[in-house]
Amino acid sequence: MGKYIGPKTKIARKFGEPIFGADKAFEKKNYPPGMHGQNRKRKKVSEYGTQLTEKQKAKAIYGILEKQFSVTYNRAAAMGGITGENLLKLLECRLDNVVYRLGIAPTRAAARQLVNHRHITVNGAVVNIPSYSLKIGDTVGVREKSKSLEVIVDALSGGRSRYSWLEWDGGAMSGKFLSRPDREDIPENIKEQLIVELYSK
Repeated sequence: MGKYIGPKTKIARKFGEPIFGADKAFEKKNYPPGMHGQNRKRKKVSEYGTQLTEKQKAKAIYGILEKQFSVTYNRAAAMGGITGENLLKLLECRLDNVVYRLGIAPTRAAARQLVNHRHITVNGAVVNIPSYSLKIGDTVGVREKSKSLEVIVDALSGGRSRYSWLEWDGGAMSGKFLSRPDREDIPENIKEQLIVELYSK
């Protein structure tokens, strides 16, 4: 199945929380989508169903498909330590996510598009692979001819949360990847242990 390109609010309503950030449409309709969404009696969800929902939510938040998510999970499991935390750290190391975290793009989807369209550099060289995994010390920047792009200028002027594991240089329009984030530095509401339990079945 291809990537979902419909309304983001519909996905947020499915999970019962604004997983893509502030959403006025979600605030108006914070119940499940569908004609019976508001009145439907919710069946008791099984343990498997709860675990699967958490995995689907993580995939939706980071905008990746099943195969890539599975590959990332296998990498996390092979790292040693806490697999669930490793998984989130690897997802945060993706180039599209770091472009979003640095405030260069307003959403992860927009960040992915900037990377795909060759507007983003890593250590001075253009990289157009959104899933590119950054290493400590890498510098992520905006290509010189892309610095006046409206979507980038607007995103940077909007103000964005800054993260201790990233260093931003506004003058150069670039950021340094200082370290993989600790779990407490990742604001996403994901119960990663449920995902580990799902894969452990």
